[in-house]
Amino acid sequence: MKTFKQLILVLFLIIPLYTFAQTGITGGVFDYDNKSFPLQKVTVKNLNTHETTSTGAAGQFMIKAKKGDLLEFSLPGFHTDTLYLTNMLSKTIYLPASSTNLKQVDIQSARLSKDLNLKNPNAKGFERVHGISPTQNVQRAGGIGLAFGSGKVRREKAKERALEERGAYEAEISKYFNEEHVNSLIKLQGQELKEFIELYRPTVERVKADDPFNYDYYIAVAYQTWLKLPPEQRKLPNMKKLTGQ
Repeated sequence: MKTFKQLILVLFLIIPLYTFAQTGITGGVFDYDNKSFPLQKVTVKNLNTHETTSTGAAGQFMIKAKKGDLLEFSLPGFHTDTLYLTNMLSKTIYLPASSTNLKQVDIQSARLSKDLNLKNPNAKGFERVHGISPTQNVQRAGGIGLAFGSGKVRREKAKERALEERGAYEAEISKYFNEEHVNSLIKLQGQELKEFIELYRPTVERVKADDPFNYDYYIAVAYQTWLKLPPEQRKLPNMKKLTGQ
């Protein structure tokens, strides 16, 4: 009889957890730099259902969700992150600290002349962004920059740099916004997948305006927008055939 009562008690404990596993998701949120440090009071929001919860002292959370939902994780002093649910396995999220979050400021009264040309010995050198080299220094004389060459030459050089930059961005977009990568995030396949990519491929201007560009988040939001469209609007309009003169 005692064994039977224990079995009933175990079932009462397991059934709610099993039921939640079918309708929700669990996980933990940690500091990106110190991955063993849990973050509490992180706001976890389901952007599809608008339901919210907060992480506990151990960084743990439980929230109702289903495959295809988009979760947002936010905490003051940390970058907001999003997660598109492709499965209902427990998730581990790492939030990086915001670069504007100054952990220590120790400034005492001091004034520097704006005429001083001070160099920071700890300053980092230029880094390549999207495969584009930093602009080279022009020749200098007496503190005045001298750019030799005709205006036409300078304009041609500027055009070349612009084309190189655009080519680098186009290569980056193709790397992340292709059938293989998009299909790994959303359920579309075949012709629907191709038409989705043609409709929502981000422009270079869009990517540049939000650099570094979060492609996974963009794809998830675009997919939610695509789902709301009527079937006839999920395709690009047919190009008109040119008639001979």
